[in-house]
Amino acid sequence: MKNKPSLSIIRGLLFTYDIENTDDIEREKFIASKNINNEKELIELFDKLTKPDFQNYTKAEQEWFIDSITHFLAINDSFDSIFKTMATYFSAPVIDQNKFMQVLLNCLKNYYNTSKPGS
Repeated sequence: MKNKPSLSIIRGLLFTYDIENTDDIEREKFIASKNINNEKELIELFDKLTKPDFQNYTKAEQEWFIDSITHFLAINDSFDSIFKTMATYFSAPVIDQNKFMQVLLNCLKNYYNTSKPGS
């Protein structure tokens, strides 16, 4: 049985970027150094910080993240419930939240397709 799409699990995946996650000053500096409104820099950020966490999840959990983001993009959700409740290390606000999520989705699909079989 598939899990229902969930905004809260997406927010959980983005916890790496939340100021409540305060255990690594180098990570915080790296996040702040990236222009998250630039697709190339956003991908670099996801590749370094989101990819390792994502690949630690089971295939079923990875599919849940992908399916959730796909669902909320398809219904044109604003993702305000994620971004308005999260204070981040980003040096600027996310200008286009849907584009941010589309870039994240593309990265997650790539990580899913390149992760070890049988995980």
